[in-house]
Amino acid sequence: MLHYSLHTTDASKQWITFIHGAGGSSSIWFKQIRYFSKHFNLLLVDLRGHGKSKNFFAQTKTIKKYTFASITKDVLEVLDHEKIGKSHFVGISLGTIIIRQIAEWHPERIQSMILGGAILKFNLRSRFLMACGNWTKSVLPYMWIYRLFAFIIMPNKNHKESRLLFINEAKKLYQKEFIRWYKMTSEVLPLLRIFRQEDLPIPTLYIMGEEDYMFLPAVQKVVSLHPSASLEILPNCGHVVNVEKPKLFNDTMLQFITPNLS
Repeated sequence: MLHYSLHTTDASKQWITFIHGAGGSSSIWFKQIRYFSKHFNLLLVDLRGHGKSKNFFAQTKTIKKYTFASITKDVLEVLDHEKIGKSHFVGISLGTIIIRQIAEWHPERIQSMILGGAILKFNLRSRFLMACGNWTKSVLPYMWIYRLFAFIIMPNKNHKESRLLFINEAKKLYQKEFIRWYKMTSEVLPLLRIFRQEDLPIPTLYIMGEEDYMFLPAVQKVVSLHPSASLEILPNCGHVVNVEKPKLFNDTMLQFITPNLS
């Protein structure tokens, strides 16, 4: 089972489940824990190979290939183990894809979705970047590739904190673990196409940085077509919105969740 942590004060409170992105860990939510633990019970998971789930693959040797389906099942296993029937879900970057997959399978388990730095489509630049990584992933040290990705996705001076946070977390990965995750990019494009086309009847808030030039345009287009979705764009902010603008992110998220507590 994945490593996870709980922050609970009252069994009657609603749950929020936090899911980080590739190369990160549950530690990226440190600016949210104190704020939201006052109002909710919190579940934070470390995805396979990340954070304290670093040795997950060694414990489950029967798993040969990583897929978004198998990683989504990892999260559901934790929810079932803790008997969390329903939760608000908050994700960042690749974590938003995991949440959207849960919503496809079990919409009844999601009270609302808050998708920060959401990935819904790869533009030409990001597709070229993925292709370059695919050609070199078995040859170059994975941190070279990851650093390049981090600088391209989060290039500005004000993105430095989030960029360094993800780079430092990614250093804890193994080369083989990085390759396992990277191979999943082959299945992400058709998956995202489905997500863009289908509007699920679940309250959904996208929180994007105005400088998230690689992913914001696709989110804007989807929100214009999906009645269940809304969008907040944070000024002077890049991809990792919960780290760069924590107060604004937290306040925006709480204001959205509060009417969806039933």
